[in-house]
Amino acid sequence: MKYVLMFVETEAFAKELEEMSELEREAAYEAVLGWFAEHSDKITHHTHLQPMHTATTVRLGGSEPVVTDGPFVEGKEVVSGFAEIEVADLDEALKVVRSWPACPLVEIRPAS
Repeated sequence: MKYVLMFVETEAFAKELEEMSELEREAAYEAVLGWFAEHSDKITHHTHLQPMHTATTVRLGGSEPVVTDGPFVEGKEVVSGFAEIEVADLDEALKVVRSWPACPLVEIRPAS
């Protein structure tokens, strides 16, 4: 079964990253790379998204589409990346997510 894992950054987590020394930040990134390596047999695709200020939002439904710079909603949480995994079931997806070493929220959704 396919699932998409959406990695959600919080303001607190972003602040923690900012306050880390360069060595601490490198160690945190190495932990993430290690996690991807550890689960590479299940990950079919993944990417890190650019910061939310680089987003463009298109609002449809009116007489004309409205294009604006920035995210759909300014929030305290933002999706910073995602991975698609192929596992047997939700229990296995949860097992994979439990070892995620970075941002504090991961949303899991079935994918078709």
